[in-house]
Amino acid sequence: MKFARLGESGSEIPVVIDAYRYLDLRPLTSDVDGGFLADDPVGRATAAIAGGLLPELEGASDLRIGAPIARPSAVICIGQNYAAHARESGAEPPTVPILFLKTPNTVVGPNDTVTIPRGSEKTDWEVELGVVIGRRTAYLDSPDEADAHIAGYVVANDVSERTFQMEVSGGQWSKGKIAHGFNPTGPWLVTADEVDARNLGLRSFVNGEPRQDSNTSDMIFDVRTIVHHLSQFVTLEPGDLILTGTPQGVAFGGKFPYLKPGDVVDIEIDGLGAQRQEFVGWEAAR
Repeated sequence: MKFARLGESGSEIPVVIDAYRYLDLRPLTSDVDGGFLADDPVGRATAAIAGGLLPELEGASDLRIGAPIARPSAVICIGQNYAAHARESGAEPPTVPILFLKTPNTVVGPNDTVTIPRGSEKTDWEVELGVVIGRRTAYLDSPDEADAHIAGYVVANDVSERTFQMEVSGGQWSKGKIAHGFNPTGPWLVTADEVDARNLGLRSFVNGEPRQDSNTSDMIFDVRTIVHHLSQFVTLEPGDLILTGTPQGVAFGGKFPYLKPGDVVDIEIDGLGAQRQEFVGWEAAR
């Protein structure tokens, strides 16, 4: 099942995508938020569709696509989770998951314009599989317990500013990760029952030219391991978002130029949809 949110920023309408129809979820929930995701969203939506309780949203195809989840309480990210990406970054693959944070206001629609931060010369792209939590998660006893705590999966672009991340960071990466809009997400939340997170192709393009082309099977730490590991240190709430790392092929590796105003980035993951952002300069966005 696919959930989405359509409309202007701050006024998105929750929908479920049924074949080619966008069905209004507001008879069930005011938003695709933690409360909805924790309360059997697939079962409730399936019953509502069967009962004819969800009207088709008129003009849906003309509406902006928002992030498919309401603002999460936490966005937690895993760094260098593909061995080739670790090496292109000048590091050996990690032996335990590397953790950093993004702020909730980085989460924006999949096709929203992204502003290059003031003073930035090293803004970069990163296609990533995003995991959305569906149940309160703390101190899981094993990775096998993780599946029951996952609501679904999304496409994400972990936009990064490498000078802020690496050169003026003070040793922690988040300065280069937390500019407003630095986490385009969606277009849909695809529920976990329809996704094999162990085998998903993921790709990125800049101005139509290929950059990243890999598969989640190349992750060092798979989704179950990540969720289990994080649960030992943080309590994850329904609606929280985990970004699971990016493969090789980013500008930081030295083969490609960093993003400049006017560049267009395309991101896609098999079965989870595609997104596109135009990057604009700080002055143009003011």
